Formats: sequence, structure tokens, C-alpha cells
Amino acid sequence: MTTLEVRGLRKDYRLRNGMRTRTLRAVDDVSFTLDHGRTVALVGQSGSGKSTIARLLLQLEQPTSGHILLDGEPVARRGSALARYRRTVQMVFQDPFASLNPFHDVEHHLTRPVRLHQRGLSDAEVHQRVLRLLERVRLTPAAGFARRRPHELSGGQRQRVAIARALAPSPGVLIADEPVSMLDVSIRLGVLNLLATLQREEDLGVLYITHDLATARHFSDEILVLHQGRVVERGPADEVILHPRHEYTRTLADAAPNPERRLGELRR
Repeated sequence: MTTLEVRGLRKDYRLRNGMRTRTLRAVDDVSFTLDHGRTVALVGQSGSGKSTIARLLLQLEQPTSGHILLDGEPVARRGSALARYRRTVQMVFQDPFASLNPFHDVEHHLTRPVRLHQRGLSDAEVHQRVLRLLERVRLTPAAGFARRRPHELSGGQRQRVAIARALAPSPGVLIADEPVSMLDVSIRLGVLNLLATLQREEDLGVLYITHDLATARHFSDEILVLHQGRVVERGPADEVILHPRHEYTRTLADAAPNPERRLGELRR
């Protein structure tokens, strides 16, 4: 049972232009709780600070101020406690084309995290673990996919491999940063449904980062709307989408494709 908690997170960058230096505040006083078995959507346009929050949660960068807690304990910056945190909090990156090494087959990509986080397994046990991971992300026959290289897979299949790699350490939290934005429209729903199924089966806490309010509504329990690094609105998914209170949320909702909207309304 894993709970990831963020309190007053802030991230500043120092930008130099010639002799002048200025501060850019990318994330400003962001707080939220991600419980096991729930999906929280972080919604905002490009540049709103979504991916910066993801990097902070992954400990790829350190916050200027604020706290990140796992099961009530502050995240350590070194040692076995940090290793446990990184095993518990895993990432699905936006671009499945860039996140896999083209020189290695699928089994290589999944074997490495299995060996790193589950020491003492025999070669046969590692191989069986890899096959089970592929079956969990609906890549069958698993033995055939294990031998393929990334260029032999479609975009959706590559993202499923990336999801399997994130599941290899048996995490409690999955951070999905725009996981379908690089995929064809026809296969996005399948990947999102897979993430929703895994969230239920594994009792994962999922942070779904997106600019798409429509998918955020259907695949999350709670929505946080991020604008210029600050959370400007939050609440249950249906409430935020159907009854937005902040002008920025209404702007995002109006920009989302709506097949039920009448043609006359679009022409106004």
C-alpha cells in the first residue's frame, strides 16, 4: 500500500543572459496526494510545469523547496532508502521511440531491471519473469516479442514494452508522462485502457500527466489543473470537467475536441 505525498513543491531555475541573471519559477507551491489504487491527472498546456514535477518526483532534479514523502517518510537523497524509492516510483516516458535502445532486443530491456531489483534469480527465472511481463502488457506470444528489436515493433507495441519495463521492479507508483501523445490516434485508447487495467490489478497509484482533458476525465479519479507552475483548480474528474470554476480550465475544456458540439457553435 503506497502513498506518494507532495507538499509545497517549488522549483526555480537560474537563467543567465549575458551579465544578467534572472529566476524562472517552473513549479510554485504544488501539493497533492497520490494513494494506491487511484489515478490523479495533472493537466496543463506545454510549459505549465508538468514534466518538471515528474522529474522532481523521480529524483532526477531536486526541488528548491517543499517535500516529497513516500508512505509518510521524506525521500532520502542517497543509499538504500533512495534505491527503494526509485524501485517504488517508476516512469513511463512520453516517447517510446527514444526510450528504448535500438541495438538491443526486448528481452534485454526487461532483463536489466529484473536483475537490478530482484537479485538472486537464475537465468531461467529471469527469462520467465520477462515473459510474464510481456503477457501482462498484452504482447503475445511473449517469446516472439522478447526476441524483437524496437524497430520491429509498432509505436503502440514499443510503449507497451516501456510499460512492462516500468512494472519490472513491482512498483507502487507509476508516473505516466503524456504516454500516448506520440502514438497514432487509433491505438491510444488501447494503451490507456491497459494502464487503467494494470492500475486496478496491481493497486497502483498512477500520476497521469497530459494536456488532454477528455482522457483525463475518463482515466482519472482526480484532476489537478496546472497553469504557469501553479495548481489553479482541483477536484473529482467529472466535477472539474463538467463544472470548471477557473477561466484557464474553461479555456482548456473549450479547446478539447467535442464530437457532440454542434457545427453552429463552432462557427460563432
